[in-house]
Amino acid sequence: MFKNSLFTLIWLLLIPGYLFSQTQEINYDSDRTLKNEERYPGALILSKVDNQVYFDHNGIEVWCDNAVFYKEYNFFKAYGNIRMQQGDSVRMTSNYAEYNGDTEFAFASGNVKMERPQTTLETDSLFFNRVKQEAYYRSGGKVRDTASVLTSKIGRYFMEEDKYSFISDVVVTNPEYTINSEQLDFYSENGNAYFYGPTTIESETSTVYCERGFYDTREDHGYFVKNSRIDYDNRILKGDSLYFNRKNSFASATNNIKVIDTVNNSKVTGHYAEVYRDKDSVFITKRAVAASLQDKDSVFIHSDTLLITGKPEKRVIRGYYDVRLFKSNMSGRSDSIYSDQESGLTRLISLSAKKPILWSEENQMTGDSIYLQSNTETEQLDSLLVFNNAFLIQKDSIEGFNQVKGKKLIGLFNDENELYEVNINKNTETLNYMRNSENELIGINKALSSSIKILFENRKIQDIYYYNQIDGKLTPEKDFPPNARKLAGFNWRGDERIMTKEGLFEGQPEPELTKIKGIALPDEPEEFFEDREDDDPLLNENSRLNPKILKNRKEDTLKFKTENHTELLKSEKAKDSIKQKDSIKNPSQGNNSF
Repeated sequence: MFKNSLFTLIWLLLIPGYLFSQTQEINYDSDRTLKNEERYPGALILSKVDNQVYFDHNGIEVWCDNAVFYKEYNFFKAYGNIRMQQGDSVRMTSNYAEYNGDTEFAFASGNVKMERPQTTLETDSLFFNRVKQEAYYRSGGKVRDTASVLTSKIGRYFMEEDKYSFISDVVVTNPEYTINSEQLDFYSENGNAYFYGPTTIESETSTVYCERGFYDTREDHGYFVKNSRIDYDNRILKGDSLYFNRKNSFASATNNIKVIDTVNNSKVTGHYAEVYRDKDSVFITKRAVAASLQDKDSVFIHSDTLLITGKPEKRVIRGYYDVRLFKSNMSGRSDSIYSDQESGLTRLISLSAKKPILWSEENQMTGDSIYLQSNTETEQLDSLLVFNNAFLIQKDSIEGFNQVKGKKLIGLFNDENELYEVNINKNTETLNYMRNSENELIGINKALSSSIKILFENRKIQDIYYYNQIDGKLTPEKDFPPNARKLAGFNWRGDERIMTKEGLFEGQPEPELTKIKGIALPDEPEEFFEDREDDDPLLNENSRLNPKILKNRKEDTLKFKTENHTELLKSEKAKDSIKQKDSIKNPSQGNNSF
């Protein structure tokens, strides 16, 4: 008895499972049922009289005006005013439809409309796999969401995820913007869209570009990575990652960012930025540098934080904490800076005991505050003013320092942006090393006067004119005490002079860059159409469709697959790492050009 039972159990286990499964037959109801063996061998012809023809199979219901039902094959073709219903989740209408109860595969054509709680899909023809709970079209389709309309040549809907995957000519149309993408995944429950491949979001006020990104189509904000940028009317924002909020007219960028002013030919770089479009303002930090072209020479301003406000013709740059300024023949430092595009005025201001400083060639100038005035038409440097405790120091060609101090200093620049004249007023003092034409030292001159004019030639002091001189004496060097060779308040700060663009960051730690949260590539789904034997089609040999149509086509598959994701992500991380290191070590690429 035991042996017989064991044998029976083993026999049952070896029998293929499909012998135990029983395909559920399609139920139907019709006012009129006919047969036409000549035209439809083996089929029932069902027609509406008062009520539509009705089919019911495993949770799906179908209504139509007429149908051809191959009961033996569990397959029907439906015509006229077709309505399909799957529970409360899917409702579909069309002019024509086919359904195979064995494979639970359906096809619909002619004004197809599939309605879900949040979206409506319209297309010319649609395939529906009930086993996979997926719908698919490749002849063009339109999805209407509560906020937008999405169109594409090819689309696939995953019901369990409530997700559409669109490829080829994807367009999202919203009253406020239009999205064009190579591939887009859309979740209808929350309106979230994910972009894979070149994508633009265009509106009247901005254009966003990215090659991977996310956008909430209902709340109007998004996150973009991989070659992302935002173009406004007069600004372009770039960065390793961008956040964009249309409702608040706000955008932010993280790591290796650039804000380009297309009107004023200027650029701001750093590793974090915020842009407020309506306020015409930019906030930038983490190695913030503002670069502008001034008379064919680039001017760079670096500080801990930069704030740029105002319309293009009225731009104002404000810099705070450890401000550093550099151009080919000038550099400076201060606690803060204020630069007004409209007036051409730049102010270096001290917020601490350390005075602002400016070098023009070999001339060091300090004071309580320093103003630089540019010509607003030619953009050439016109003059400079040093207020209160003005002090000019120039290192002598051989030894010592030429020095001038007073209450106020006014400097004038020539067409080459070189300092050619300096006037110092009120209680001036000078100490300079006098040399003959052979550059031999003939003595040290120390003088007091009410004002002084200094003329420069070849960037060196050529002549000094004293007005209302009170005291002055030329003393041989050997008779001039070494401890008297510096005027009161002398402070040579040559080690702070910025000699190159890279010097803007000298002594500063490398910034700690934010780790960018990327957007993962989508998982590769299974092919929509199953590989089946010729004698076992997804629909039926009586189907209107050629079996070749029920095959996967290479041009219809999703373009971004998972097989190389790991290597791709490693490659992208390596590129990002190299890019970040290069930007930290050499953010300006080692030249003075804009």
